[in-house]
Amino acid sequence: MQDNQTLLAMCEEQEKTFQFDHFTREDALALGLALHENAKPFGQPVGIEISIGGLTVFRYLPEGATADNALWLARKRRSVELMEMSSLRFMAWMEAGGDTLESRKLSANDYAACGGGFPILLRGTGMIGSICVSGLPHLDDHQLIINTLAEHFKA
Repeated sequence: MQDNQTLLAMCEEQEKTFQFDHFTREDALALGLALHENAKPFGQPVGIEISIGGLTVFRYLPEGATADNALWLARKRRSVELMEMSSLRFMAWMEAGGDTLESRKLSANDYAACGGGFPILLRGTGMIGSICVSGLPHLDDHQLIINTLAEHFKA
């Protein structure tokens, strides 16, 4: 695994790279379906949630997903919303500073410091929502989002 400074820099660069000029509910649908398709080769159920302005506009828990996946989606979303950064960047940021969820007075029942949550950022506006996935090891959850965003922006 990469050191925290490298991970922080990588996540910051991803957040600068994957910013939208606009993001609608139709965009959320297309991105959610693309995430689902890209998750299939892993052979594990991956829950997906996309929220805009506090409203969940796409959510899919495929066959085999459990209530645990839904809880992880909520934890990741809350972390992204609180910190306005990816949940993986939040993890690296805390570890680099010697912090934990507990030292920051955040409950592990409500927040997640791991990969799988990413902010929806509009150029010139800031964060308007989040993209979260749950079902793979957390670094793979993060990479699933990054790979899908890379495909989206090439289209």
